[in-house]
Amino acid sequence: MIPTASAIAGQLRHIIYYHLDNLSYDNALFFAERLAAHDTHSRTESSYLLALCHFRLGDYHSAYEISKAVGYQGANISCSYIFAQCCLELGQYKDGILALEKSKGSCSRRSSLGKHSATSRAQHPDAASIACLLGKLYRAYNDKTKAIHNFEEALKINPFMWDAFTALCDMGAKVITANNFKLNDTLVESLSTDLPNGILSEQKESSVFIPPDPQPKKTSIRPAGFDTIADPFDSQKSTAGSEMLLGANFLSGENDFMSRINAAHSRIIIPSESGLESVETPISNHTDSNIPRINYPAEPPQAPTRRTRNVQPIESSLADNPPKMGYRAGTKRTQKLQDRPQEEPLSESNPTLLRAPASGVSGIERKRTVSGHPVQPRPHSEEPGAPQRRSARLNMFRGANSKANSGASTVGPSRELKKARPQVSRIVRPNSSGSNVGRAVSGNRKPVEENGMDMDHAEAPRVKEVYPQPPVVRPAEPESAKVEGTLKYLLELMKKFGSGYFALSQYRCAEALASYISLPRVHQDTPWVLSQMGRAYYEQAEYAEAEKYYRRLRIRAPTRLEDMEVYSTILWFLKRETDLSFLAHELVDLSWHSPQAWCALGNAWSLARDHEQALRCFKRATQLNPKFAYAFTLQGHEHVSNEEYEKALTAYRQAISADRRHYNAYYGIGRVYEKLGNYDKAYIHFHSASLINPTNAVLICCIGNVLEKQRHMVKALHYFTKATQLAPHAAQTRYKKARALLALNQLDDAQKELEILKTLAPDEATVHFLLGKLYKSLNDKGSAVRHFTIALNLDPKASQQIKEAIESLEDDDSFDDSMMA
Repeated sequence: MIPTASAIAGQLRHIIYYHLDNLSYDNALFFAERLAAHDTHSRTESSYLLALCHFRLGDYHSAYEISKAVGYQGANISCSYIFAQCCLELGQYKDGILALEKSKGSCSRRSSLGKHSATSRAQHPDAASIACLLGKLYRAYNDKTKAIHNFEEALKINPFMWDAFTALCDMGAKVITANNFKLNDTLVESLSTDLPNGILSEQKESSVFIPPDPQPKKTSIRPAGFDTIADPFDSQKSTAGSEMLLGANFLSGENDFMSRINAAHSRIIIPSESGLESVETPISNHTDSNIPRINYPAEPPQAPTRRTRNVQPIESSLADNPPKMGYRAGTKRTQKLQDRPQEEPLSESNPTLLRAPASGVSGIERKRTVSGHPVQPRPHSEEPGAPQRRSARLNMFRGANSKANSGASTVGPSRELKKARPQVSRIVRPNSSGSNVGRAVSGNRKPVEENGMDMDHAEAPRVKEVYPQPPVVRPAEPESAKVEGTLKYLLELMKKFGSGYFALSQYRCAEALASYISLPRVHQDTPWVLSQMGRAYYEQAEYAEAEKYYRRLRIRAPTRLEDMEVYSTILWFLKRETDLSFLAHELVDLSWHSPQAWCALGNAWSLARDHEQALRCFKRATQLNPKFAYAFTLQGHEHVSNEEYEKALTAYRQAISADRRHYNAYYGIGRVYEKLGNYDKAYIHFHSASLINPTNAVLICCIGNVLEKQRHMVKALHYFTKATQLAPHAAQTRYKKARALLALNQLDDAQKELEILKTLAPDEATVHFLLGKLYKSLNDKGSAVRHFTIALNLDPKASQQIKEAIESLEDDDSFDDSMMA
């Protein structure tokens, strides 16, 4: 039979998805090409799969060309999505935007979040994924307004679109974290609509009820005449045969018939188990109905009629009706309530039915159960036929010949009965249940005398055991509440992450640190959080504390490359040349083609004052990633060190082109213009940098420096004061504030600042020189001479200026701060 074309294509698709799920992209690509060659009529899905395989392999150009024909038209949302992804990688932003805008109308507004699990996937990308990709394309296309709109749209549909949130923060958009990470009805519906494929199935995997497999019905191979004999060993008897024998009265008399059969069965198995029932606590004689019924022993041969002494004839009604041993669990449940009252007359009329004479106890002397069945005595262990304990019972499941009843005196046919007995597993008995399979033998058994009276084993499971119930469909409210509770917990966690990330993107470092510290401890020790906390301390210029977090990060994730350029800069500020060199060599050995490794190596050369080598390294980093803004900034710093100001300006501008919120580049341009004496342009760029990072004391202080050089002392004092509030322990900022206060003749405030500064930097010559000037203005000549002398001892190079200041103590010259310029 020749397979159809659709069957071949379907099988090829299964093979492709199999290899994609197992990360065998080369195999997936091979079969995707076979599918594209075979499927000549409808090339939509084959083109998508072929483009997807190329995309997974990093061959973006091939994926772009393959998906362009279908994806650019917007006819298929999957093809358009993969085409737009290729456009984002290749810089063809406009083509990707047009393709997604055309296909966006065919996409549902609902999220497919609940349709993804270990065994299921959504067929197409949902609206949240498409909106997020559109936002990335618009952002790369420099359309900030539409980018923000699409990112916000993605978060409304699915608040777990983390990259959309981080993109909004990185763009400087106004974000209200609590509004983005909140529960909505659409999200709950998407996670609770398709329960088998959603997270509910994942949550219920350990407790879900598996319905039992249908038991195969065995057809008897014996002549029809033998079917009328009551055979307790034919546990898989077909119900069809019973219906044929009973005729039209079967349904109406089914309960009475089955109860009588079960009573007969319980009476029949008493002698064969009389030795086993002497165990103190009975072992459950049932197994789990969920276990597939396979590899059971073959059906035993027909056992001859047992003939023993003191045996009364079996009722004809019982002999004519074959027992129904393999009936379904539902029949058990409906019959269970009727078995006991219907069995009482039978047990009373035949108290010694099929009882072995070796029991040694008369029927009158025996105890009786609730239903009237006699209870077997407990033979002494020293007798020759002493029964084995639990091990003998366990051997029955292996089909082994048990020797537990070797001491029972029976005639020849009864021996054959015992030989056939182990072939019948308790799994197929009608009294079996699935509640105790696999449990410990001695740890969870119920005592026989729970109600103060003895029971035989035929009665105990029927009275005490709970039969497996069918899976109960729970109402929607508890499941919805479970999903809602899970989502609330995750969204609360996301709020903390989002608050920290947003605060750090706005350079509110203290607030970011508070958010990250409020996280659970297990999350605080993750590499991402450690990096964020180290970055927050770095932005506060607390380099020693930042270095501790990055050191912990390196221990926990030694192969991490992200943010390693920041760590190398921290080591540069701390002047740890050995640690920086070691870090650089580790990163280069780890990933030769990563820009972070080359930035670390460049910082190591810069600390060694080899600016040319540092420039080569930074240029290599920008070649590897033209969007790596920090490498351009470091390159500009090296040009400034070499006094190559034009090259430095070019490098800083390239950094701004790569990232418009990279405040370090604006700061670098301001420094260049300040050195060139162009204070107006310097002020503009310093101010632009401070708008991005309003909490950086260095930027604020730079603005004050420019204003001071322009003789705008009042404005300069305002910025110096703001800088000291942001960084109270920064000696340089406080020194500039004190100098501005002296220039404005605010001597009391200046004295307070200088006293604090003397505590922060007691060995700084400029501080003592400024204190000498202050006491000179206050006409405290003794204190002035003392501080001038200390400054002279700390900085002998400035002896000429200090001597002139001492000689001018008697003069009323105006304030001269030539040393402080």
